[in-house]
Amino acid sequence: MSDRPVRLGWWLSSEEHDPRDLVTQAVLAESIGIETAMISDHLQPWVRRQGNASYVWTVIGAIASATERLEVGTGVTAMVHRNHPVSVAQAAATAAVMLEDRFFLGVGSGERLNEQAFGERWSRAGERRAQLEEAITVIRDLFTGDNVNHRGDYWSVENLRLMTLPASPPPIHVAASAKLSAASAGHHGDGLIGVAPDAHVVDIFRGSGGTDKPCLAQMHVSIAATMDDALDNAWEWWPNGVVPPALLGELSRPTDDESIADAIGRDTIGDIIICATDAGPLIQAIDHFAGAGFDTVYLHQVGPDQQRLADLASAELLAHYSQDT
Repeated sequence: MSDRPVRLGWWLSSEEHDPRDLVTQAVLAESIGIETAMISDHLQPWVRRQGNASYVWTVIGAIASATERLEVGTGVTAMVHRNHPVSVAQAAATAAVMLEDRFFLGVGSGERLNEQAFGERWSRAGERRAQLEEAITVIRDLFTGDNVNHRGDYWSVENLRLMTLPASPPPIHVAASAKLSAASAGHHGDGLIGVAPDAHVVDIFRGSGGTDKPCLAQMHVSIAATMDDALDNAWEWWPNGVVPPALLGELSRPTDDESIADAIGRDTIGDIIICATDAGPLIQAIDHFAGAGFDTVYLHQVGPDQQRLADLASAELLAHYSQDT
């Protein structure tokens, strides 16, 4: 086990669950002692079987009313075509007020799946990264409560002052999975969001201004009664897990992800999603993230059986990691 304290979080999968169920899950997570949750922000699910893609800000408002202590953040909101930083700043500020400063804004450079519907050009990764960096600047300016005028390379704001603001601006955590995005997260973010236990990414983030800033990670799990059931569940609900990340962000429709996943096959699904019948494999995987430098790991139980994760977290995982805190 790593010497670093590890906090466990709950991942709310907007792609797989009805928005009312997401609120129920948030309440469940809080009830067992989970302190933080991250909710995905999608316009379409990865594959049609997942069946959902609710509007994240409406769901966050409902979670704010249903919980008392749970921190909630987006994982992640992109500003390419679907979202303007003005709209995101207003939504994030309102969420922070509703949650009484229990909110953080997770942002990223986006996937084509969530942007293609607007019929605009899908730009290269470097351009989207620059667009995101400018958006963060705009959002931070709006969080000050000052009147903002901005005319940049990608975004324009004219004569706007946000009026509903929290007591302090919510932190902005930036998703990164490679060298350049990690450096950008260190320079521009209040924290890092990752999806793999990659110490190199964390080191670059730390060396680019991210010293002492939080590092958050998403970890996919499939907990079931048997290993066969766990593998079947992983493949049924999260086959997009086998699609290489560089390709995943370039596909525009759920059917594209399905086709690529079917072509690759399910043989490697257990390498992507931690399939388990008990806590052992999860603890080992969480420790890999902790060893890479992540301090919070959000557990994403794929599929409908969320109670199984709650039971395992309540009975073993939370007690195991409370020793580090």
